[in-house]
Amino acid sequence: MIGKVIFIGAGPGDPDLITIKGKRAIEQADVIIYAGSLVNKEVLNYKKVDAQVYNSAKLNLNEIMEIIKNSVNKGKIIARVHTGDPSIYGAIGEQIRELQKNNIKYEIIPGVSSLFGSASALEIELTLPEISQTVIITRPEGRTPKKSSESISSLSKHNATMCIFLGVSMIDKVVDELLYGYDINTPIAVVKKATWNDQQIIKGTLKNISEKVKKANITKTAMIIVGDILESDNFTPSKLYDANFKHEFR
Repeated sequence: MIGKVIFIGAGPGDPDLITIKGKRAIEQADVIIYAGSLVNKEVLNYKKVDAQVYNSAKLNLNEIMEIIKNSVNKGKIIARVHTGDPSIYGAIGEQIRELQKNNIKYEIIPGVSSLFGSASALEIELTLPEISQTVIITRPEGRTPKKSSESISSLSKHNATMCIFLGVSMIDKVVDELLYGYDINTPIAVVKKATWNDQQIIKGTLKNISEKVKKANITKTAMIIVGDILESDNFTPSKLYDANFKHEFR
């Protein structure tokens, strides 16, 4: 028997937002390693009764790899369950590199990112015609360094829709950098635990969002979305449903 690893995006929080393919993978897995500090534990309800479960919040990369190697050598299927979509700040790159070194088979099942969970919570479209047709996904520099060309201050000059992961704990710094390119009255929203039962939304402008976030005591697990798409209703409808626009598909 040959074992393998299946990376699974469990979605932003609501257990119903895991994909059918992701759910089936959990149901079939012999071993489950899940990001316990972020993944809704309800998705583990789909597991087999005798599946071994490990919380990766308590493990380092070497310890995770030891579990994987021991399990694969026994022909077992490992479900590596990440929050949101694992391809965005999911730290799967370093795991994949180790799997490749050890000739371990793997596949990736995408998930609903917290970015899109936040957009749905805010009931917005991230790409409004003539307002913004670009979405920038980034994070502030913290312990993980960034190129200067990727700084929030540099990216802010595009005035596009910007979605910022892992930044609410340094909201003052984020706002200061955003003000390099955005107007002080630009709308901004912070969504804590998007799609969870205790989801929380704070809206404001670059002028007052720091104060509002601090008052709400939001320090982690939150998405920051900034841009005129948050409040604008003065935009031209897309061509997709224009009665005078002819194309092959609609």
